[in-house]
Amino acid sequence: MANAEKLTRLQQKVARELGEAMGKAQEELILRREIEEGKAKEREIETMKNQIDQLMEKFQIFQERETSLKNQILELQMERDNAVKEAEELRYKQGECSSWNMPWFSEFSLLEIKEATQNFNESLKIGEGGYGNIYKGYLRQIEVAIKRLNPQSLHSSCGQGPSEFQMEVRVLSQLRHPNLVRLVGSCPEEFALIYEYLSNGSLEDRLRCRDKTPPLSWQTRICIATELCSVLVYLHSSKPHSIVHGDLKPSNILLDANFVSKLSDFGICRVLCHDQCSNNNTTLCRITIPKGTLAYVDPDFVETGVLTMKADVYSFGIILLQLLTNRPAISIANDVKSALGDGNLKALLDPSAGDWPIVVAQTLAELALPCCDRNRKNRPELGSDVWEVLESIMASSVASSSTQMGPKG
Repeated sequence: MANAEKLTRLQQKVARELGEAMGKAQEELILRREIEEGKAKEREIETMKNQIDQLMEKFQIFQERETSLKNQILELQMERDNAVKEAEELRYKQGECSSWNMPWFSEFSLLEIKEATQNFNESLKIGEGGYGNIYKGYLRQIEVAIKRLNPQSLHSSCGQGPSEFQMEVRVLSQLRHPNLVRLVGSCPEEFALIYEYLSNGSLEDRLRCRDKTPPLSWQTRICIATELCSVLVYLHSSKPHSIVHGDLKPSNILLDANFVSKLSDFGICRVLCHDQCSNNNTTLCRITIPKGTLAYVDPDFVETGVLTMKADVYSFGIILLQLLTNRPAISIANDVKSALGDGNLKALLDPSAGDWPIVVAQTLAELALPCCDRNRKNRPELGSDVWEVLESIMASSVASSSTQMGPKG
């Protein structure tokens, strides 16, 4: 009996030890599997890390190439601007100033204009202003924008319509610059002007995101400011006489498919002379009746009737501040000046443009405010004081950014 009990206890002990051994073996097997899985995951992570490193190296190479290409494009654009200016000066020296003999300028018949606009169909109207309505159409297989004089302007007491037509033809048919809208031709019998069609509308439209278009990035806004400065320097240094646009505002700055800006609407521009306003005959100016949109018009010009190149500088300063803040033109200079003084410029910047580099934004604001000085004598020279700063900012913004140079988002 005693032996049987011992045998039973022994069997139970063996069973327990066997169970414990099997449990430990099972745990060890699970642990080994986990270790193997962990090692496999480590190898997988290492492989992924190597792949990411390789991709980052390729991306870095791509960024460097993109930056190099953008710098090359910028240099080519500057060379192009200089070449255009030199060609223009040479053309004047050679006495080739007759616009009507230029191969890029054509006269169109009223019949052609009506066919292109489907008899001025309202569905083709893309804009309107004081001069008249603007229609989209095709003329001789070219997509164009056709600006037609309002019939009322022909019979108005001031008769500004025909004079604006003649001024626009005179200026745009003789001048060439990458940032001037191209005048394709005219229809004298209808007082219609035919321009290249620019698909991205006006700067005003894009700042307001009209038709739900995406906002302009801060890089694109810097490019627009630099291009506007470039074309103003070109106009102000035009030969044989300087030209003042006189009506600078966002609605007169058009954007092509690549968001390159083109200055338009030269109906009230003026040619400056040496003989009207200065005793020493060194100041280029003209005495005339102030015109334009009040918020952008030089207050000195409004008070005195003396128009100088500094009138465009004033308007340029207001537009530069709007590119920064997207705020209304009225009182914008005072608002930005106060924000700078309080060290709170960032709160005024347009957030839809993206993350403005604060140093760049501050430099632009400090560049724009002197342009908006009410006393024209205190305003900087665009060619020597403003252009170099903008050129440097644009070059650095292009070099430091791998984002698109069009709308944000």
